[in-house]
Amino acid sequence: MAQLGSGTPATGSPPPARPGRHRLLPYLLLLPGAAWLVLFFLVPLVQLAAASLYDPTGSLSTGYVLTWAFGNYPEALQAYAPQFARSFGYAGAALVLALLLGYPLAYAIAQKAGRWKNLLLVCVVAPMFTSFLVRTLAWKTILSDNGVLVGLLRDVHLLGPDGRLLATPVAVVLGLTYNFLPFLVLPLYASLERLDHRLLEAAGDLYGGPLHAFRTVTLPLSMPGLIAGTLLFFIPATGDYINAELLGTPNEYMIGNVIDSAFLVRLDYPQGAALSFLLMAAILAVVFVYLRRAGTEDVL
Repeated sequence: MAQLGSGTPATGSPPPARPGRHRLLPYLLLLPGAAWLVLFFLVPLVQLAAASLYDPTGSLSTGYVLTWAFGNYPEALQAYAPQFARSFGYAGAALVLALLLGYPLAYAIAQKAGRWKNLLLVCVVAPMFTSFLVRTLAWKTILSDNGVLVGLLRDVHLLGPDGRLLATPVAVVLGLTYNFLPFLVLPLYASLERLDHRLLEAAGDLYGGPLHAFRTVTLPLSMPGLIAGTLLFFIPATGDYINAELLGTPNEYMIGNVIDSAFLVRLDYPQGAALSFLLMAAILAVVFVYLRRAGTEDVL
């Protein structure tokens, strides 16, 4: 047996851990995810950036030449500024409608549902088990001119005798709201489900009414879920093109429809790539401003 203080480890004891191995372990665990992002995100992004700078006079038959044509960006923006504005307008309107529907729904499931909580959560997620395309086509049937909904609205004189919902901005906004609503409800539910009831009781003991308690307790504590949910809703809704394609007309087309046409119909790769980067830049700018305001302003 080794003597105490001799400086040699006892027989059978494990060797001392190497500090360097522990420092490298987190980076080794990140390698698979980093490799995936580089291969399937960074590399295509670089290729898309190069395509946006191709000579716009090129084609698939004659080939494209990288001429660093930065003029593709202002030309694309000037040509399709209305579609850009329409995309953000429709996504913003759909987000407001989704908040009016989703926040009470998430609160009811988290705080009032009791033993029905799991069933209601399944009902929120269940539509996502169906194809995005099928769900949008279902709305085409619901909003059709001969459908029950339009007939009811005509009977109560909210629509004129020849009024319609399909092929209008209303149809596109309703489709966006329905298709992306779960992305808003689930993060909100996660925040509201952890809400401490004792804080609401304390607000009541301090003579705070329900509205005041909501503004000072419930809403601030649900902000992490609210921020995450609004971003998860707004970002894909802005770039969507299926709802405008199936529920609208060319007058309702969003920038996603233009990008789809540039790549698959007109085969104008420089313009499609430039529009894609402009859309990404615009979304990043909106998200940056939103996160700064949400992170620095108190909710009162």
